Amino acid sequence: MAQSEVILSFQQQWDRVLGRLRTEVGEAAYRSWLKPLSLLSGDESFIRMAVPTRFMRDWVASNYQDRIQALWLEEVGAPADVEIVVLSPSRPVPKPALVDLKDESEIVHASKKETHLEPEPPILSVEAVQEQDVQQITGSLDPRFTFENFVVGKPNELAYAAAQRVADAEAVPFNPLFLYGGVGLGKTHLMHAIAHQIRKAHPEKKVIYLSAEKFMYQFVRALRTKDTMSFKEQFRSVDVLMIDDVQFIGGREATQEEFFHTFNALVDQNRQVIISADKSPSDLEGVEERMKSRLGWGLVADIHPTTYELRLGILESKAEQLDVDIPQKVVEFLAHKITSNIRELEGALNRIVAHATLVGRSVTLESTQEVLHDLLRANDRRVTIEEIQKKVAEHFNVRVSDMHSARRARAVARPRQIAMYLSKQLTSRSLPEIGRKFGGRDHTTVMHAVKKVEELKSTDLEFAEDIELLSRMLEN
Repeated sequence: MAQSEVILSFQQQWDRVLGRLRTEVGEAAYRSWLKPLSLLSGDESFIRMAVPTRFMRDWVASNYQDRIQALWLEEVGAPADVEIVVLSPSRPVPKPALVDLKDESEIVHASKKETHLEPEPPILSVEAVQEQDVQQITGSLDPRFTFENFVVGKPNELAYAAAQRVADAEAVPFNPLFLYGGVGLGKTHLMHAIAHQIRKAHPEKKVIYLSAEKFMYQFVRALRTKDTMSFKEQFRSVDVLMIDDVQFIGGREATQEEFFHTFNALVDQNRQVIISADKSPSDLEGVEERMKSRLGWGLVADIHPTTYELRLGILESKAEQLDVDIPQKVVEFLAHKITSNIRELEGALNRIVAHATLVGRSVTLESTQEVLHDLLRANDRRVTIEEIQKKVAEHFNVRVSDMHSARRARAVARPRQIAMYLSKQLTSRSLPEIGRKFGGRDHTTVMHAVKKVEELKSTDLEFAEDIELLSRMLEN
């Protein structure tokens, strides 16, 4: 038999095996895992195939190699050894040949002599994830958010120490590092500081930092473009993966599933994973139990609300960075009055400095009270969303549980809207935070409630009096 006839027969046998696999696994799995396979060499007892990446090689070997061997046995009548090698998609793929190529250098040498097949669309390999690809995914890092600029106190000392340990360690000390705490307490600052430190000490490492929302966006885009393999490769080939505000994947099953597998793949490869959220893993809403368990595997470090001493230190550090002279009594006044979070505290300092600079007046206690009157009034209110829900439920003779339920009857929905409105007016909570307190509702639902109550107040005098009465009861 002529050499060309042997090759043709061998290729036809392989095509029949591949066709049966395609029928068995379905079109989606075939396109993702089997279509990229390229037949390199072999005979009736030996098959060598190439795939574009190590990740794909490991997956095919684990999930399909045994079935390929079984189908080849049925097709040829003799068992065959199957070998899968990695061949970069940038290289031309050689035609199948009945020579036993010993190593990848021989594959490349043979490929230069052969007319190559039409290449598949390129898929990123572990080696091919370049820095520009990482930069396209990675969220921008704030240059101000470094360890040097982070003020340490009792509420955040564990989180700070853990973050530094992860950033400086040669080997992964604990996986994952899970940082959690309320809004504006320094989680994002520590995340950025870790990324800055790793890039400075180990510029060769691939670090991806992004929000959970951006991770979700990237995943949905990959699904729409049918390019999930590139997505998997980009995220599973990094040295450090950092996801901020992971609570936002709650309730999104497909994203959770992909994040779960990405997380496991990185941990199995001993790659560092760093997560932040507003709650501990066990308290995350809408997150599967297996995910909560995985997130709690490593070190969970919480950041407590600030103390007076920590707020004082933050203000003094910030004033030094701004290179402005702030009277000590003003700094102490702000540290006493603004207790909600660090972000609001720094924002207050920026406002009084900007005001003094623009109007040409020195910073005094009187000018501070004048400039920050709205912020100080908001921080004087000690009312909580839970208290508002309880008071409104009592006033309208409904159950507190109705505030979190999905019931839409007007007798329940209207008091719930009023409670949302009062939460917006009487607390410093953000719209998403308020929505989560009302059964995990979206921030747009809160916006609609606020708008509806304001409309009713302007047209219904009795309704307006009800709202005013509730406000006075809650503020006193």
